[in-house]
Amino acid sequence: MVSIVRKAALWAAVSTSVLLAPHAALAETIFGAMAKAYANNPDLNAARAGLRATDEGVPIAKSGFRPQISASATGTLTRLDQEKSRAQDLHAGQVGISITQMIFDGFQTLNNVRAAEAEVFSSRETLKANEIQILLSAAQSYANIARDQQIVSIRRQNLAFLREQLNAAQARLDVGEGTRTDVSQAQAELANAQSLLVAAVAQLKQSEAVYVQIVGAAPTGIRQPGPATKAMPRSLDQAVATGLRENPQILAAQYAVDSAGYQVKSAEGTMLPGVVLQGAVTRNTGNAGQGLDDTTASVTARLEVPIYQGGAEYGQIRQAKEILGQQRILVDSARASVQQTVVSAHAQLESALARIRASRSQISAANLALEGVIEERKVGQRTTLDVLDAQQDVLDAQESLAGAQRDAVVASYALLAAMGHLTVRSQGLQVAEYRAEEHYEAVKDKWFGLRTVDGR
Repeated sequence: MVSIVRKAALWAAVSTSVLLAPHAALAETIFGAMAKAYANNPDLNAARAGLRATDEGVPIAKSGFRPQISASATGTLTRLDQEKSRAQDLHAGQVGISITQMIFDGFQTLNNVRAAEAEVFSSRETLKANEIQILLSAAQSYANIARDQQIVSIRRQNLAFLREQLNAAQARLDVGEGTRTDVSQAQAELANAQSLLVAAVAQLKQSEAVYVQIVGAAPTGIRQPGPATKAMPRSLDQAVATGLRENPQILAAQYAVDSAGYQVKSAEGTMLPGVVLQGAVTRNTGNAGQGLDDTTASVTARLEVPIYQGGAEYGQIRQAKEILGQQRILVDSARASVQQTVVSAHAQLESALARIRASRSQISAANLALEGVIEERKVGQRTTLDVLDAQQDVLDAQESLAGAQRDAVVASYALLAAMGHLTVRSQGLQVAEYRAEEHYEAVKDKWFGLRTVDGR
């Protein structure tokens, strides 16, 4: 069987040209559209902000390892109003600082940190899946515009052809060689063609609006793209194996299993003993009591052994275990979904390429038939209706080709997306790649600070 890559390359080499922009330098390629969507799409930027928020879960979890420091200050003023002496004011003050350090908490903090780290890794894969989906949407919207432009061009050419047929039918009627029926048939077909052109223009405008929403810029000089060729699989089996190994949805689900497993261990840690060390320094001042200033310092070690907490601890453990089981099932669900998507995209690509070849043959045959019918009408062997029917066959074949070309492009990029290969790096897009690990490394060990990494 001829490989998908060879089919795509052959199709791209012989694809018909469509409407080009007046200035070729301003023409947008499908790779340029994907690059702009990667940089500008607001949904994608929101997902990146969400990942940065998830990164902060790690330093939050690590806070359990660190000391907690607090300071306090109190002041008291008391007035004594005695009957045989003047009033006396007594004042007392106290300032202090305390430090509390967790020594052992049943490994809860350790497992919370590991769960937070696994959650970060899962969120990274989810972000990658979002990036892939945005790139696929950009490629699809680009292909939709290319298809709609072709259909508008085809229907305009059809409209010009039908006007010629109407004029010819009217001329034959004027010289007594035609009938009023021929003119009416040509007029009806012309009116229908005008309606179809209006619908095609409206569809093009809708596709352009979707393009702006996804890419963040107006389409300029859209040209018919070919199916993807970079990082394409050699066979269906390779595509399925790659998807099951590298699709970010599966990887995100696997990291979610790790996070849920650590959450189970953390919940079980609530039933283990805990040790806390606390130190405090207090300074007392004032004229109350003995009227002496003094400073006290203390160090306290506290062992806490949970015996029964109303049953909440048992429910939390069971709950965490059920969530772990759920996440494991979701991994199987993700694998089944990815496999189905890969197989479906591969089948759609093969079907679209076959339809392209068939449509080209159909167009060639329909054009020859149309020419023959026109010649036969000149000698009275065919009617105007026969010509209009033959023209409709040509129109249908041309629009079928435009649809098949669009489907081949979308299916090829959908196949890459299902494999996890529709990325900035694999497609060589000219845009700076977002590196999620840079923010994570900057915040994972932070002890304090209100500003985000970007200065907000």
